[in-house]
Amino acid sequence: MNREDFPMLQSNIIYFDNGATTFKPKSVIDATSYYYSEISANAHRGDYEISYKVDVAYENTRKKVANFINADREEVIFTSGATESLNMIATGFFKPILEPGDEILLTLSEHASNVLPWFRLAKECGAIIKYIELDSNLHVTVSNTMAAITPNTKVISIAGITNVVGDERPLKEIISYAHHNNIFVVVDGAQSVPHMKTDVKELDCDFLVFSAHKMCGPTGVGVLFGKKELLEVLEPINLGGGMNESFDNIDSIYLKELPTRLEAGTPNIAGVIGLSAAIDYLNKIGMDNIKLYEIKLKKYLINKLKNIPHISVLNEECDSGIVAFNVDGVFPQDVAYYLNKYNICVRAGNHCAKILKNATGIKNTVRVSLYFYNTESEIDKFVELLSDKERIVREMI
Repeated sequence: MNREDFPMLQSNIIYFDNGATTFKPKSVIDATSYYYSEISANAHRGDYEISYKVDVAYENTRKKVANFINADREEVIFTSGATESLNMIATGFFKPILEPGDEILLTLSEHASNVLPWFRLAKECGAIIKYIELDSNLHVTVSNTMAAITPNTKVISIAGITNVVGDERPLKEIISYAHHNNIFVVVDGAQSVPHMKTDVKELDCDFLVFSAHKMCGPTGVGVLFGKKELLEVLEPINLGGGMNESFDNIDSIYLKELPTRLEAGTPNIAGVIGLSAAIDYLNKIGMDNIKLYEIKLKKYLINKLKNIPHISVLNEECDSGIVAFNVDGVFPQDVAYYLNKYNICVRAGNHCAKILKNATGIKNTVRVSLYFYNTESEIDKFVELLSDKERIVREMI
């Protein structure tokens, strides 16, 4: 699907590491280049024509992001990525309100970026980290979430789709139950927003984060969505130019209104403009079409892998294009090295989900993460190379 739009796909490469980052279509590359070659001025700083053009492009992207996730414009904050966004939420919003004994609910299948900020916060304020139990398929269920909640639970932070197990969480039901119990919900959308339609008003989530580079956009740009009334009290973790109204001394510092107050310093302007082009590109394809195609590809891949006796699939019942597996008796990195000889890119290791092994007993896997520009013919070549274990062992030496 749309493979001709991606320069990286013209080099005879099979790219199955889209969970780490995605390739960029020509339109995104051109949009980024346009900023640097045609309007390379700062945003919200200059009183001249090209600076005005930057302001318009930058704020139009904010409107476009808001429409993409059905948020209000002032609820969209540009960051360097989902990682910075989650740290801002943990430090800027929750640190001032959590008390010793308060509970933070996570899962064992979360990415490091949705674990480590909460670990640090718990240590600093005396909160307690607890985990929602995963079911036999390593999925999160509403019933298990309800069972993990206590009167001390203050926040649940979970991915919409996880980057190893690939399960799509029942967010709407979890959020509804959490709010009924006065619990905040933070959604890590890094693996979900690029692959499916996302509506923050329908979900009613308190915060949502995602990164541009996992949805055909540039690296170094992300989005923090928060309900306006929550962002109003989120303490900026960065202070500096652009976000202040005025300051004369330590007692007279006045910040601007949302969203500017949470965007100190010069942003990644080219990246934001590139994100605008990426959203246009995804919208043209259609998020529902992307999801349906990826699920079709995933089923095709799993059915092929299941017929290879020396391969075990970790997440056969996944809800997305993420498939984790191992070749019996072969270290995952060796499998990745073998596949690389044939220009096939996969991820091997723990995939930044280092505590998942506590639920699976498996420390490392090979991960395939699909996107809409992957094909069944690529999967056929991939499966053919994996079907002969003796060949894998022989060629990895």
